[in-house]
Amino acid sequence: MNWSWFFLRAAIVVTVLGIFFLSQSFWYRAIWRATSRWRRDWLRALVRLAYVVALVLIIAVTAQSFSVGHRGRLIFREPGIMVLAGLWFSSAVFAYLAIKIVRGIEYLWRWLRRARHAKLAIKPGRQQAPRPALTPSASVELLPDPSRRYFFRTATALAGAAPFLSAVYGFASERLNYQVRRVEIPLLNLPPALDGLQIVQISDIHLSGYMTRLDVRRAVEMANELGAHLAVLTGDFITSASDPIADCIDEVRRLRAPLGIWGCNGNHEIYAGAEDTAQELFAQAGMKLLRQESVQIAFRSAEFNLIGVDYQRERTKTGHKSPMLTSIEPLIRRDMPNILLSHNPNSFNRAAELGIELSLAGHTHGGQIQVEILDHRLSPARFISDYVAGLYQRPLTAAVGAPSATDFPALGNPSVATAKLYVNRGLGTVGAPVRLGVPPEISLLVLRRA
Repeated sequence: MNWSWFFLRAAIVVTVLGIFFLSQSFWYRAIWRATSRWRRDWLRALVRLAYVVALVLIIAVTAQSFSVGHRGRLIFREPGIMVLAGLWFSSAVFAYLAIKIVRGIEYLWRWLRRARHAKLAIKPGRQQAPRPALTPSASVELLPDPSRRYFFRTATALAGAAPFLSAVYGFASERLNYQVRRVEIPLLNLPPALDGLQIVQISDIHLSGYMTRLDVRRAVEMANELGAHLAVLTGDFITSASDPIADCIDEVRRLRAPLGIWGCNGNHEIYAGAEDTAQELFAQAGMKLLRQESVQIAFRSAEFNLIGVDYQRERTKTGHKSPMLTSIEPLIRRDMPNILLSHNPNSFNRAAELGIELSLAGHTHGGQIQVEILDHRLSPARFISDYVAGLYQRPLTAAVGAPSATDFPALGNPSVATAKLYVNRGLGTVGAPVRLGVPPEISLLVLRRA
């Protein structure tokens, strides 16, 4: 047992549960204070009861979502309840944190103001009768500042409302704003016949209460309009064991590509115990789910080697580091380009060491929420991967622990062989059914000779 890893996970769980409890307690008290001013007792009681019932449902649905790996029927399968639970949980937590930050700034401002007035109260240069020393916490009579009070009251209201408004927008608008991203990927020593090969990639569908079959069908139709030569699906077809993976596969089988439809499993297939089921359903639909196996595909007068692996864990259940892409060396070809389907983008470092020219991944959802502050893009996905979304590169056959691609100025030299990774931003969502700054993506990848 790796105790440091155990305590780290325990600390994360306790922190998340603590923030959830504090945020719900905050809004519970806020609603009680607001309704206490109402004159009609029956209306006050009705609103409070409705809030308590809704909160119980939200807690039950949220707790249920944490047990995605347990089989059996879910108590709450109604999509409307699941959507409201996800929106309320995410909005309430972020609004609570935002309000606390504003109030913290107000407290600090008042503390500094008291400290300044306390310092001015002691005039140097003349004898004064002894008196107790003044500290920033000492009581200093200050005239009320209406403008300051109005400013912080307005800032608190905006901080509390912004997450709720953003969540509604992210759910109703950007979550379903599918976008096609066309990316040209230069590969050194790519055979001339493979120049212009087009690959359409869909990832992280997460068919669930937040993602319907009609939503998936619309994405598939958009992918078919691109006319790609090859179609790939890089994992996470569902979210939990109760989600209908058969429905998801039944929709993606509508993909059309002359070189076939290929895929790999994601981590949610592991949680749901659906890895074998996904493989069987793929085969029944005339597609192929690659599980630690490869296939050589001919295009024009050349071939490329397509490799697929199940989700690559970075740590074992006991917390020890787990090697990635083990036992796939025999699958790699040296006489043709290799393309790897691996749900976890963190396998890219090892793939580059093994000499795999191109990796296609998903998993991060691009963070689902991304904000830009002072030309820096902030995303929650940074906590799980250095490869959040888009195209990355590393030197081929690099040493273990080699610096990232940005630390290699020679990568701008077309004579330097580099491995490429493309991370798809995914279609669906996990946790909060919201996307902000990271619209769902259908990738059209075009291979080019470097």
